[in-house]
Amino acid sequence: MISLDDVRAAARTLSGVAHRTPVLTSRTLDRRTGATVFCKAECYQRGGAFKFRGAYNRISSLSQAQRERGVGAFSSGNHAQAVALAASLLGARATIVMPEDTPKAKLEATREYGAEVVFYDRYSQDREAIGTALAGERGLTLVPPYEDDFVMAGQGTAALELIDEVGSLDTLLVPVGGGGLIAGSSTAAKGVLPDVRVLGVEPAVRDITKRSLEKGERVRVPVPQTIADGQQGDIPGAMTFEVNRRRVDDVALVTDEQILDAMTLLFERMKVVAEPSGASALAALLAGLVDVEGQRVGVVLSGGNVGIQRFCDLMRLHRSGAAG
Repeated sequence: MISLDDVRAAARTLSGVAHRTPVLTSRTLDRRTGATVFCKAECYQRGGAFKFRGAYNRISSLSQAQRERGVGAFSSGNHAQAVALAASLLGARATIVMPEDTPKAKLEATREYGAEVVFYDRYSQDREAIGTALAGERGLTLVPPYEDDFVMAGQGTAALELIDEVGSLDTLLVPVGGGGLIAGSSTAAKGVLPDVRVLGVEPAVRDITKRSLEKGERVRVPVPQTIADGQQGDIPGAMTFEVNRRRVDDVALVTDEQILDAMTLLFERMKVVAEPSGASALAALLAGLVDVEGQRVGVVLSGGNVGIQRFCDLMRLHRSGAAG
């Protein structure tokens, strides 16, 4: 179980390296939700997403010998970019296992940061098994996307910064993929604000965290089809689940159409480009799935790594009403 002290230590490691991302507000957003909303814009983080925080915190903890042998990771995109960037800053080579259908913008960015990419089929192959085997063959140190104390603590620095800037919150909404961001965020938030309500948000077609919390054990589902590619995992992490079942109060479920509503508002009213996973927490708020009337609410916009072509395609999908 990570602690507030772990998150604070990560914040010291990241100081002067990670961006202290802006907190954005909108009168339109406040009016539509009946709350005072503070959006932590991790789309402006290095690498375009919160993932840089955890990746850098983890790789910086390695010995010089480990860095020289190289690091490995498996990711649908944002963690891949984060590991590639963090490794380049810390003098380590990176090898990344990525899905064959990774959005082009994420793939190109990962390669531009200097990483070697190895592909797999997300619907028929086990990325963790492939990454582990590759690490063994090459002597790489794996940097997990969420199953690691240093990674979780690093991700939690986003919530720590948010609270440091805006003060008390009644509710904090966080997107949930493997669970690392919300594990770190709930640890930071409840460490500073014991009474804050921490809510996760995930796609309705992939409700693994909600089901797992309700059942009291991890639940696996088939990999779903959703525009939120960063939230397409089939089971929560074992380590993250142990944190989240103690510190996360509930999970809201959003549709692709609701995510597109949030992306549209962010773009048209706040001039922010968010990827689908990055907008999912805001989607739950806009859809009225969480009672926040009169509250001070924090929302983590977890990333903005979406290429212009895909963004335009998604907006056309939204306008046509074809999203589920």
